[in-house]
Amino acid sequence: MITRRSILRGAIAVSTVAAMPAFAGGHGRIGKFKGASNHVTTGRAELVKSGKGGTVELLGDFTFDGAPDPKVALGKDGFDPKTLMGALKSNKGASTYKLPKGINPDDYNEVWIWCEKFNVPLGVAKL
Repeated sequence: MITRRSILRGAIAVSTVAAMPAFAGGHGRIGKFKGASNHVTTGRAELVKSGKGGTVELLGDFTFDGAPDPKVALGKDGFDPKTLMGALKSNKGASTYKLPKGINPDDYNEVWIWCEKFNVPLGVAKL
């Protein structure tokens, strides 16, 4: 039976959920990719700190149009080669990359897709 009380309970539940912030992973800094060097790079990246290190998570909406030798790295107002985390695992969808030892995620404000072969940016997500 629908009563005034059950309607009010439902309205309170909906308004509580609507007021909560939406986070992709809920535990890191998120940025949106912008293509570079005439490449199309879209979607989001999340930089997650854990213990003394962390990971970069390319989220499910990530897409990249392709290029030779794409790598994932970090930057602080520009690409930092010591943060290279290896080859891009896929041009589309979610993937995870472990930060190199000694890299503190708090020191960086960008996630880069970088072409190591030609030393050019392919995309950057400002966090």
